[in-house]
Amino acid sequence: MTAEIILTNALLVLPEKLLDGTVVLRHGRIAEVQPGRSRNPAALDLDGDHLIPGVIDVHTDNLERQVQPRSLARWPSRSAFLAHDAQTAAAGVTTVLDALCLGDLGFDAERTETFLNAVKDLDALQETGLLKSEHFLHLRCELPAADMLPLLEGVAEHPAVRMASLMDHTPGVGQYVDIERYRQMRQRGGKSIAEIDRRIGELIEQREKLREPQRRALLDRLAYRHLPLASHDDWQEAEIAQNAADGILISEFPVSMMAAETARRHGMSIIAGAPNIVRGGSHSGNVSAADLVDRALVDVLASDYVPPAMIEAAWQASGRIGLPRAIATITAAPARMLGMTDRGRLEAGLRADLVRIRPLGIMPVIRAVWRGAERVA
Repeated sequence: MTAEIILTNALLVLPEKLLDGTVVLRHGRIAEVQPGRSRNPAALDLDGDHLIPGVIDVHTDNLERQVQPRSLARWPSRSAFLAHDAQTAAAGVTTVLDALCLGDLGFDAERTETFLNAVKDLDALQETGLLKSEHFLHLRCELPAADMLPLLEGVAEHPAVRMASLMDHTPGVGQYVDIERYRQMRQRGGKSIAEIDRRIGELIEQREKLREPQRRALLDRLAYRHLPLASHDDWQEAEIAQNAADGILISEFPVSMMAAETARRHGMSIIAGAPNIVRGGSHSGNVSAADLVDRALVDVLASDYVPPAMIEAAWQASGRIGLPRAIATITAAPARMLGMTDRGRLEAGLRADLVRIRPLGIMPVIRAVWRGAERVA
């Protein structure tokens, strides 16, 4: 690593303003943030490009997409992890929480294999120093799944775990409150109507039996770690109130405006999906994330399933709330949410995780990415 790197003639995106200035990097940290241009001949001229902190993604399912690029094609896990890592870095994501599903509700059995392999791969690859982004784990815990708690037990102590979310993908609730839409989705996956309807009945019965005791067991098991806990696909006022009372202070992807407003009344932070903004709406018929931004009901954007959506969504949101606030939803705000005090802002003393961006019309084009002052993309 070069001892000192000077990036000058950049439009710095600071927490409260934009600044034409210079950033000096030393030993993997931001040493100085200065207005104006550097006269040092060794300085790298950024030609007026934007410079933002490295993006922090609190939830991405992108690894699953690399493991199974097609429904009947499973990719070797180590190769998939490295492809996922390269994609996150190229998207400007220098800190990523790989969101892995714990628990099968009868249609996604291969997710368990993905989860187990991913933990092994992360452990092995971290030791090599070859990963471009810094990876942590986000445990997506399927409350009504019979195998959720045993899977949790195997990873509850893992030091890379930085967040957990409580999910319920039972048909008829949350994201899948529209059962007919759920049927159609499963039909597209190749299941017969008879098989789907049989499984729907089993899942509704299973939820009645397992959801609450497993929810309580999960909260008790993770309590000592003081992890950020999120409820996933919030949809009912009573459940949101229960979550807040139990110390679950993040609402991840609320499905309606009512749910987001209720979460805010209970003092919860709100995560919205960046693809929702880029696409102009939810792929599953839920509330528009842009509408949530307009009502100040988004604290953090997450890639969900498309890492490049992070910066593009923030750029689009900047037309509504200004660029500093929009960039904060993918940098400073997720850093606060995760308790990562060493990153997320262009500030002396913090990690030199940086992204160089040049707008092409309304499209932000990533030109360079540094993690710890080392160029990774």
